[in-house]
Amino acid sequence: MELTDTQQAILHLIAERIEAEGMPPSQAEIARAFGFKGVRAAQYHLEALEAAGAIERVPGRARGIRVRQLPQALHEEQAATAANDDALRLPVLGRVAAGMPIGADVPTDLAESFLVLDRVLFSPSPDYLLRVQGDSMRDEGIFDGDLIGVHRTREARSGQIVVARVDEEITVKLLKIGRDRIRLLPRNPDYAPIEVLPDQDFAIEGLYCGLVRPNR
Repeated sequence: MELTDTQQAILHLIAERIEAEGMPPSQAEIARAFGFKGVRAAQYHLEALEAAGAIERVPGRARGIRVRQLPQALHEEQAATAANDDALRLPVLGRVAAGMPIGADVPTDLAESFLVLDRVLFSPSPDYLLRVQGDSMRDEGIFDGDLIGVHRTREARSGQIVVARVDEEITVKLLKIGRDRIRLLPRNPDYAPIEVLPDQDFAIEGLYCGLVRPNR
């Protein structure tokens, strides 16, 4: 099934928004972007895109759209970037299933999207991107909504910023290792340190190695 120019443009918008922000536009946003009188027209084009195999819609999820076929212009752009030896194709991970370490090998279909980024933005090289929620690391320049690069490792030194799991919660904090305790320190005075208790399930999931700030 051949897509119309409008449907190609909508597909391009969806792919760009997922890449930049980790989520697709709503039907109302699509309608506004293309000057449709209502969301019914947007819904019609989304149904056509799904029938053509260009997208997949997830039942019961708001903005539940996955791109299965990149628009040609965007595909060529990403292919050219990926051909660069300094490019990294990284999965963007949002919330994961309770009890599943975020540093584990997450199946592709659990990633929000993938971004192709320049390797020089990070040190060391990251394995995935994690979407930050909250402002507890504000004074390190890490803000709500940022995408942080995470290098998968189980080892870290005191004083490094880590992605850690305490029981079933994932957090990004400054690691402090004392003689008799481990503390995870926020970089915002509005938040209290997290003291890891002996009976808690604690693990280092990775090291913070840089960030990308989506357009807002």
